[in-house]
Amino acid sequence: MKKSQSTTKKILNLLKKYNVYIVLSLLISIVIVASTLIVPILVGNSIDVIVDKNNVDFDKLKTNFIYITILIAITGVSQWLLSIINNHITYEISRSLRCDSMKKIQRLPLSYLDIHYTGEIVSTVINDVETFSDGLLLGFSQLFTSILTIVATLGIMIYYNIWIALVVFVLTPLSIFISKYISTRVYSKFKEQANLRASQTAFIESMINNQKVVHAFNHQQANLEAFDKENEELSKVSLKANFYSSLTNPLTRFVNAMVYAAVAIFGTVLIMKGNNALTVGTLTIFLSYASQYAKPFNEISSVITEMQNAFACANRIFNLLDEKEMPDESNLKEVELEGNVSIRNVSFSYVPEKPLIENFNIEIKQGQKIAIVGPTGCGKTTMINLLMKFYRVNKGNIYFDNVGIDEINKSSLRNNIGMVLQDTWLKSGTIKENICFGKSDASAEEIDKAITLAHCKSFIEQLPNGLDTEINEDGGMLSQGQKQLLCIARLMLVKPPILILDEATSNIDTRTEIKIQKAFNELMKNKTSFIVAHRLSTIKNADIIIVMKDGHILETGNHNELINKKGFYYDLYMSQFEQFS
Repeated sequence: MKKSQSTTKKILNLLKKYNVYIVLSLLISIVIVASTLIVPILVGNSIDVIVDKNNVDFDKLKTNFIYITILIAITGVSQWLLSIINNHITYEISRSLRCDSMKKIQRLPLSYLDIHYTGEIVSTVINDVETFSDGLLLGFSQLFTSILTIVATLGIMIYYNIWIALVVFVLTPLSIFISKYISTRVYSKFKEQANLRASQTAFIESMINNQKVVHAFNHQQANLEAFDKENEELSKVSLKANFYSSLTNPLTRFVNAMVYAAVAIFGTVLIMKGNNALTVGTLTIFLSYASQYAKPFNEISSVITEMQNAFACANRIFNLLDEKEMPDESNLKEVELEGNVSIRNVSFSYVPEKPLIENFNIEIKQGQKIAIVGPTGCGKTTMINLLMKFYRVNKGNIYFDNVGIDEINKSSLRNNIGMVLQDTWLKSGTIKENICFGKSDASAEEIDKAITLAHCKSFIEQLPNGLDTEINEDGGMLSQGQKQLLCIARLMLVKPPILILDEATSNIDTRTEIKIQKAFNELMKNKTSFIVAHRLSTIKNADIIIVMKDGHILETGNHNELINKKGFYYDLYMSQFEQFS
C-alpha cells in the first residue's frame, strides 16, 4: 500500500509542471458536462409543451431546438479541445519519462547494467512508458468529466425530485463497490503481467543477438520450449488480468439497467398518483439523468482498470528512475597523467559473499609494460575495471601519479587511458565515426596514419565507400578481426599516456598480429601499458608479469625470472609450449 501511495505521489509531482493545462482541461470538462446536462432539461421542457394534438407551443419548441443545437456544437468543440490538451499533457509526460530514463541509464553504475537484462530495460523505457501514457490519457479524458457528471447530475435530480434522486443515489453505489472489489485484485495481476512481459522481451532480445551461438549449438528447440514456457505464463496472467478487468463493465451496466428501471417505475407511479410536481417531461429528464448518472460509473470502472495497469508500469519506471546513480564528480580533480600507478591493499568482490581480489599490491612506474596473466576468472579483467573506475574498490586504494582514484574525475581519468578489449565495440555510423570516437576533431592525416599503423587501411579501401561506409553495431560485413583492427586504430589515433590491452589481438591472424605488435611497441614507448593475455608468447618482453590466481598475486617478475622460479607461471608457460619442445 505504501508503495502504491509513493507511486501516486510521484505521478502527482510529475503532473505539477502541467498545472496550467490541467486547469484548462478541468474548465473545458465543466463546459462539456454543463452543456451535456442542459440538453435533457430542454428535451423534457419540449415534451411538456406538447400537451395535445392541437395544443403545441411551436415557438417554445423552436427556441429549445436552437438552444439544443448550440449546446451540441459547444460540446463537440469542447471535446475536440479537451482531446488536444489531454494528448499534449500525456505525450509530453511520455517524452519526458523516456528522456529521463535514457539519461538515467547513462548515469547508472555498470553493476546495475550487469544484473539487469537489456531487454528488461528496453521494455521499461518503451512498453511501460507507453502503457502508462495510455492509462494517463484515459484518466484525463474520462475521469474529470465522469466525476463532474456524477456530482452535477445528482444535484439537478435532487432539485427536481428528491425521492427519485434517492432511488438513484441508493442503487448506484453498487457500481462503486463492484469496481473497487475488482480493481484491488486486478492491480497485482497487471503488475505480474508487466514483469513477465519485460522478462519475455529480455529473452527475445538475448536470443536474437545470439542467433549464431544458438544455431552453432543446435539450441533452437530448447529456446522454443523456454519461450513457450514464458509465453504460457504470460498468457495465463494476461488472461486473468483481462478477465477480471472485463467483468467490471458488464456488472456496472447491469446495475445501471436496474437504476433506469427503478426510476421509470417509481416515476410512473408518482405521476399516476397525481404528483403535480412531476410531469412526463420531468420523468424524461430523470430517465436521461439516471442513464447519464450511471454511465460515468462505467467509465470510471474502466478507467480504474486501465489505471491499475498504468500504475503497475509507472512503478517499474520509477524504480528505474530511483536507482542509485554514479556520484557526481564535477568537483573532483582534472588530471594530465604521466603514467605512475600504485595499487595498495586493494580488495574487491562483485558479490559480498564471494571475495575475488584480496590485498592486491603493486607499484608501477611510467613507461613500464605490465602483463597480467592467470587462469580464467582469476581477476585479470576485474583489475582493468577497477583501473578504469568502472567499479570502485571495496578496500584499499589505487593511485595515479600519487593522486587517489577517488579524487580524480572519471571523465578526466578515462581521457588519459586508452583501452582495447577482447570484445569489440562499434556503433552505428561510418567507419570514420567509429575510428574518431575518442577524437572527433582528428585530421585526415591523423586518421590515415592511425589506420596505417593498425593495418586496416587495405580492407577499408576495399569497402564500398571507404571511410564513409556505414556499418551497424554488429559491424555488418566486417569480420571479427577487422572489427578488432578498427578498435586498435581508434587507440592509435588517441595515443593516451596509459594503455590497457585486454586480449587486443585475440581475433587477428598471426601475420597481422606480428605487425600490430610492432605498432604497439612504437605506441607503448614512454607509456604505461597493462596487457592482459592468455598467449604467454605475446608478453615475454613485459617489464613486470603479474601472475594471478583466485584474486591473489602469486608471482611477479619478468619472463626469465619467473621461468627460473619454476612456479605457477612456469607451469602455465610450459603447458602452452611443451608440445613444441
